[in-house]
Amino acid sequence: MSRPFSPRSFPPSQLHRINGKIRAREVRLIGPKGQQVGIVPLNDALNMARQQGVDVVEISPNAVPPVCRLVDYGKFKYEQAKKEKDSKKSQHIGKVKEIQLSVKIEEHDFEYKVDHAVEFLCEEMKVKIALRFRGREMAHPEYGFQVVNRFIQACAPYATPDMQPKVVGKGINLTLNPLPRAKRAKNPKQVEQEAEEREERRQQQAQASKPVKTVIATDAAEKPSDFGSTPFAQIDLPGGQ
Repeated sequence: MSRPFSPRSFPPSQLHRINGKIRAREVRLIGPKGQQVGIVPLNDALNMARQQGVDVVEISPNAVPPVCRLVDYGKFKYEQAKKEKDSKKSQHIGKVKEIQLSVKIEEHDFEYKVDHAVEFLCEEMKVKIALRFRGREMAHPEYGFQVVNRFIQACAPYATPDMQPKVVGKGINLTLNPLPRAKRAKNPKQVEQEAEEREERRQQQAQASKPVKTVIATDAAEKPSDFGSTPFAQIDLPGGQ
């Protein structure tokens, strides 16, 4: 019995056709600075893109004719991802995420939870820190304060606590409020993504600047025959042929 094919999921970057993958013969072209160029043949749009060192990106495939833009595709993807991220941030404003800590938290778990807290704070969410004492840990609350203060220090470039840590019941609770975007450090994941995109654009530019080697085909009749160098050249044919 044949197994059904699983649906394929494509990344957002493949939703836009570029350059030679565009199927229309004519496109409504938008220039690099947003100016309207008009309806032009696809070949003319590709020539304009080569002259300016950019790509032809199809942004409205369902329009008649399709709307395309002259833009660097790497820059276009970065702008689209930034817009999507900003729209998600506006939806997350006011939300509160809780991070639970413990007195005996392992180093790996501590760093993992710091990364999550930084991600939440960079999306304009508040982070509630909750540390619970277990059993005899209540006899030494100073160890809990050490963990909480260390967590606050790790998140200091991104947030500020709403109050000083203090014991409430059987634990320590406080909330980290995200700093204004102008005073907040960049999201480490965003910095890494920007570095990867810059490296990708650099490799594309280096690949485009490499000289193309031209191979000139010669007539087979002009090539020297190597029949005399073969072992059959030493065989004496009967009849002196």
